[in-house]
Amino acid sequence: MRLAIGLAAAAWAVIGSAASAQDYRPTFHPDQLKGPPAGAFNEVLVLGSPHLSDLPDSFRAEQLQPLLTRLEAWRPTAVAVENLSGLQCDFMRRYPSRYAESVEAFCYDPSAAGRALGMDVPTANAEVERLLEAWPKAPTAADRRRLAALFLAAGEPGSASVQWLRLPAAERVAGDSLTAEMAAALDRRMTRKNEVDLVAAVLAARLGHERLWAVDDHTADSATPPDEEEAQAKAIMAAWDNPYVQARKDADQRLYADLEHPDGVLNIYRDYNTPDTQMVVYRSDFGATHVEPSPQAFGRRYLGYWETRNLRMVANMRDVLGRYPGTRMLTIVGASHKGYYEAYLNQMHDVRLVSSDEVLR
Repeated sequence: MRLAIGLAAAAWAVIGSAASAQDYRPTFHPDQLKGPPAGAFNEVLVLGSPHLSDLPDSFRAEQLQPLLTRLEAWRPTAVAVENLSGLQCDFMRRYPSRYAESVEAFCYDPSAAGRALGMDVPTANAEVERLLEAWPKAPTAADRRRLAALFLAAGEPGSASVQWLRLPAAERVAGDSLTAEMAAALDRRMTRKNEVDLVAAVLAARLGHERLWAVDDHTADSATPPDEEEAQAKAIMAAWDNPYVQARKDADQRLYADLEHPDGVLNIYRDYNTPDTQMVVYRSDFGATHVEPSPQAFGRRYLGYWETRNLRMVANMRDVLGRYPGTRMLTIVGASHKGYYEAYLNQMHDVRLVSSDEVLR
């Protein structure tokens, strides 16, 4: 009898603890403690983007003009992009047992530029910061070519593109530490079907910026054990086999079919940034993996990686905003990140979110 009573008491204690954890709500709400600060707020506009490489072959760069016009009118003072920083990639290269696949997939290779300048990635980054700290109001073409070369050696090709675009066409030539190979690579980047080169770098150059901010983060990546690869893939694919995934595919098909309309690309961005789309994204992907039932918890492990990645991406943006209070930041990211970006950024005391619906109207 005593054993039965003890077991019952233990069971009720576990149930009570679970209920308490479920019912508990924190009383501290940073999102409600917004100041106002001394000076201007940091403002952030999150632009959920398609990956332009996925658009049909009929896509042309000039179709981005209605989007670029609206973003330029908002006048951001900083542009953040879904690229890994050169410094993070340098760290990841030192840990190949965990990050070799991620480095291969996501990291720009700065080795040729580094050899040309005689610098490793940290040294090139330090030299970039030193130059920008004392950057002249009217830099020469030689200054910009030198800075572009340093950005390449620092592992920051998006920022090198900004410098290249700020040069007159006749000055986009080798020289001042920039080799012929680097110049050719920058010319190729100007025509890549990529939102960093065709949207972020073009906009930053139009606005007179000197760089982009690479805020992606893949330090939560880890290689799947070989004996789990097949089961993991099967579990995640099963979670993704749901009507919300099909709804996203159907919506894309409709949007892509209208690409030739003068606002065809702009309408894709308008659709990708609505609250309804953010919920469909969640239900099709992260909400589905949250309840994936494999005993190895493959879905929850994937969800943990995703949330960690977004938290670290937002932390990278917050770092920039902390260094430069009063920044108006446009952050361009794959549309699946938008809801998480806004939810996490909104927790920051010194950040005010801007409606993309208003800017893209």
